[in-house]
Amino acid sequence: MNTNSLNNTLIYNLKKVSLFQIKKLAKMGLHTVQDLLFHFPIRYEDRTKVQLIKNLVFGLYATVIGKVVQTKIIYNRCRIMICQITDGSGILTIKFFHFNAKMKNILIPGRYIVAYGIINNSRYGIELIHPEYTAYKIKSNIIIKKILTPIYSTTEGINQLILRNLIDQALIILDNNQLNELIPKKLNKNLISFHEALNIIHRPILNTNYEELENQINLATNRLVFEELLAHNLKMLIARDTILSYAALPIPKDHKLINNLLSNLPFALTNAQKRVLKEIEQDLSKNYPMARLLQGDVGSGKTLVAALSALNVIAYGKQVAFMVPTEFLAEQHVDNLRQWFTPLGIQVGLLVGKQKSKEREIQREKIVDGTISIVVGTHTLFQQKMQFNKLALIIIDEQHRFGVHQRLALWKKGEENNFRPHQLIMTATPIPRTLAMISYADLNISVIDELPPGRTPVSTIVVPDIRRNEIITRVKNICLEGRQVYWVCPIIEESELLEAQAAEVNWKILNNALPDLKIGLVHGRMKLADKQLTMNNFKNKKLQLLVTTTVIEVGVDIPNASLMIIENAERLGLAQLHQLRGRVGRSTLMSYCVLLYKPPLSKLAKRRLAAIRNINDGFMIAKLDLEIRGPGELFGTKQTGILEFKIANLLRHQFMISDTHQTACYIYQYYPKKAKNIIDRWISKKFFDTNI
Repeated sequence: MNTNSLNNTLIYNLKKVSLFQIKKLAKMGLHTVQDLLFHFPIRYEDRTKVQLIKNLVFGLYATVIGKVVQTKIIYNRCRIMICQITDGSGILTIKFFHFNAKMKNILIPGRYIVAYGIINNSRYGIELIHPEYTAYKIKSNIIIKKILTPIYSTTEGINQLILRNLIDQALIILDNNQLNELIPKKLNKNLISFHEALNIIHRPILNTNYEELENQINLATNRLVFEELLAHNLKMLIARDTILSYAALPIPKDHKLINNLLSNLPFALTNAQKRVLKEIEQDLSKNYPMARLLQGDVGSGKTLVAALSALNVIAYGKQVAFMVPTEFLAEQHVDNLRQWFTPLGIQVGLLVGKQKSKEREIQREKIVDGTISIVVGTHTLFQQKMQFNKLALIIIDEQHRFGVHQRLALWKKGEENNFRPHQLIMTATPIPRTLAMISYADLNISVIDELPPGRTPVSTIVVPDIRRNEIITRVKNICLEGRQVYWVCPIIEESELLEAQAAEVNWKILNNALPDLKIGLVHGRMKLADKQLTMNNFKNKKLQLLVTTTVIEVGVDIPNASLMIIENAERLGLAQLHQLRGRVGRSTLMSYCVLLYKPPLSKLAKRRLAAIRNINDGFMIAKLDLEIRGPGELFGTKQTGILEFKIANLLRHQFMISDTHQTACYIYQYYPKKAKNIIDRWISKKFFDTNI
């Protein structure tokens, strides 16, 4: 049986599943039998040991078998269904605050139930509240299977019993139809079969001691992880070869414009910037498309290197597209590029969704006729009706918002005369080596590992929210000394659910508290012109304090800003905190970042805030954030699926990455059909399409 058969069998065809449940499962990304088999447990519980009611201990989980003595509904502040059971050693009360008629009809006197939950203690004695249970008419029908009970991630309307029932059915289908082994036998180094691994993962049999069982589960996990990592490696090999199979226009080195720009700057390039620029120029001179990832910590000068690379292309009479994920970032890049390029006689265009249609049309006409040499924009740059004039280089900033498929799609959009444009992809989020090997193996990587001289490390302070008035006084003093301050709020509207300070409300509060200061407000829902005006006023020192959301996470360069306050810092990840902090400390001024938090802090939040306080190195922070949150959340792609793994954990399984890469290269060369099948099994076509 091949994977397609499992992937074509819809959950709809299984037993005991309602349309309501199918819709809920679909929201979890579960549509087919294969999806169920690849929905792996997050942990296990041992429910095989049945305890007598008289031996139950408050606060511990327990499995109990008992006969229903009575069931009644009481009315207090809410309806409660109370069921009492006995096993002959004592009586146990089971309470249900949420119940329906079906439950009431099942839990009748004389029935037997197997219940599992945490033992609670009330003034009436021991009890279970909303346990998992199964009801039986006859006691002899009760069978306690000697398997660990898997616990799955669920959603409202889909409980553990529903999921386990559906996955049981999926396993039966799997058992009746032997699944093809996709890893060639000669490469299957001591690996158990794929079929066996799935069965062990979902239903580990407890017929031995815990140590041996743990070894079995690890063996099964490693088997599945190995193949999933293989799939991602193969995906990247195909993406790399897809790029190399096309022709690109070689761009010769021309330093006339570059030297003119550098002579106008008040500083020299760092050695790291010079090295990376040389690497990019070598790529641009090739007759196949450049595919290079430029990474560097905040403030390392990536945008300048990208601009210098673009000048080579512009000097050759070709065009550059500079794509960014947000309109705010597009505006910041346009400001910088115009400052550098206008003295050189180069027109910089801007194309974003919020522009008026007439303004956007004028920009498009200038792009088509070549008047604009470099255009900065969001995804609107690559809409179907968009046309370029001799596009030869695409620069993508904050690339973690885009997956392989998106990168290749943008690249295809720029095709002209059978030439594909070169691609330079940038990120301010340092990528740990393990993640780069799996998710960015189709790209050559350049690293700017040196900050410009004169930068002073930012001092980070963690402060509870109750000291807010002290911080406001400090803000006032800093501003009166002639420096500027950011005050960052994570959302722009009041939300009782998040309990986060809204930027608009905070702006009003700070205006009242600091009437002598000129305070601006910026958030993502403002009109484009209003945002630009506020940012320009802050840049030109007409504003002393800027209240903002996380839209200023990247791309903003105000050297005079030396203090940043971040509200609700405990709610943000390490990488995002580091990016925000990078907006200060961009000069020789001593700079500070104050992390305001609402106590009490969870252990994880304490760990995050301690790390950001003590660590300034972006690579160390990225590695720790990967460990804490995983790649999907680290790079903001958790909901897109771009960097999500079904069972692999890049930190925990990094010991496999080198082996899987070598195996992937071998399979790709000698077993191309199996390579495609492995990718199809593990990676959705929604996020990866080789037909580019």
